Amino acid sequence: MIRIYDAANFPNPRRVRLALREKGALDQVEFVPVDVKGGELRTPAMRAMNPDATVPFMKLEDGTVIGRCTPIIEYIDSVFEGPSLTGDTAQERALIHAMNLRVEEGLLNAGADYFHHATAGLGPELETDQVPAWGERQKRRLQDSARYLDGVLDGQAFLVGDKFTMVDITAYVGLNLATALGLLPEEKLEHLERWKASMAARFED
Repeated sequence: MIRIYDAANFPNPRRVRLALREKGALDQVEFVPVDVKGGELRTPAMRAMNPDATVPFMKLEDGTVIGRCTPIIEYIDSVFEGPSLTGDTAQERALIHAMNLRVEEGLLNAGADYFHHATAGLGPELETDQVPAWGERQKRRLQDSARYLDGVLDGQAFLVGDKFTMVDITAYVGLNLATALGLLPEEKLEHLERWKASMAARFED
């Protein structure tokens, strides 16, 4: 059985769990909890499997280890039945991948950078190389990204075309992180708010 090493309440692991949920495959993998706050990711045993020292990462039955959310979701999308999350044609795949990178870098990673650099983050034992000015810069980038996504969603239900994709998962998790950290712009982003409500209904029923 495929093993997913994760921390259930962290943003990136949640992306993989939501992808598995969409594919109806949550019960077809084994989740292995990792004590991120306790520094387990930095132990020699964990680094031997995943040098990035991040969650999630996936271990296949033949021992192959795959790290980072997007490759994991692409694998999940290929091996489990259900509607495609990554596109059915070359053009769809390219558009989805490009937008996913944009959302990942500008929303989710920007929020994570703010958390790790401009707040206490995971605590002094883990946050050993903070650059507060970078965290504040990423906050501004996140706000610009939120405004951009609000414009994209003017008149459409999903972030890429007329179908739900992994981009919607990435953006939903990123938006929840931004909301929890109080990073969103002060002005009302009505299209983004409408989309978030529809995603919440989809994921949290």
